[in-house]
Amino acid sequence: MPQVSDALDTTVRYTGERTAVVVVTGDVDLHTAPVLRAEARTAMTQGARHLVLDMGGVDFVDSTGLSTLIVLLHATQDAGGSLRVACVPERLVRMVTMTGIAELLPVHETVAEALAALDAGDTGDAGDAAGGTDPSR
Repeated sequence: MPQVSDALDTTVRYTGERTAVVVVTGDVDLHTAPVLRAEARTAMTQGARHLVLDMGGVDFVDSTGLSTLIVLLHATQDAGGSLRVACVPERLVRMVTMTGIAELLPVHETVAEALAALDAGDTGDAGDAAGGTDPSR
């Protein structure tokens, strides 16, 4: 079931037994980050170890939102899974790259690419920082 806050909407789509795509729309900030964390953790309790965040509809991310990405990354890794982000708008790609988060978190141009990388067994370790795709190029 989608969660809605003043400026954030999330929808979870399960694409496999252990994989879910979380479509994020709006702002990820101090007030809305808990909604994203809760929705992602709910997907994990439903069996999804691998999460793909579809960020195509994200307008703004503050430091709390960036911190949330790291929290979710660690949560998925602790569960033996992975976190990937896809469809990151250009203005956010720069932020993710400048803060060093792209070194930890695979960034893909599309959800399909992120899912294909999972299917290929690519765990997206730091050595493959951009998950094979650098959307800033």
